[in-house]
Amino acid sequence: MQGKILIVDDQFGIRILLNEVLQKEGYETFQAANGLQALQIVEEHSPDLMLLDMKIPGMDGIEILKRMKVKDKNLQVIIMTAYGELDMIQEAKNLGAITHFAKPFDIDEIRAAVRKYITAANSL
Repeated sequence: MQGKILIVDDQFGIRILLNEVLQKEGYETFQAANGLQALQIVEEHSPDLMLLDMKIPGMDGIEILKRMKVKDKNLQVIIMTAYGELDMIQEAKNLGAITHFAKPFDIDEIRAAVRKYITAANSL
């Protein structure tokens, strides 16, 4: 299994959990605690998929998503939010997010979604 995944979340524990799970699946992973780090990683490493938290201090998930799509319109983005805010989820999907997960999420569901979208991205 190949693919590069960027995990963007201001919560250290969530980044570590996702990082460990996805590395065990064979993916190359990158972590960012904020939007500026995320943009830099996209610039330098061109990930295939980004797991993006919507509620990040400073540059929120919507702003990060807008900037990411300018840099790489093919980047697949899965959003995560603890705040079932339907308007934010809809705006993110309008900007190109492929799906979303509410926190706390089921790690097996995230793993399955990542596998599905990485496989799709690699077959393009």
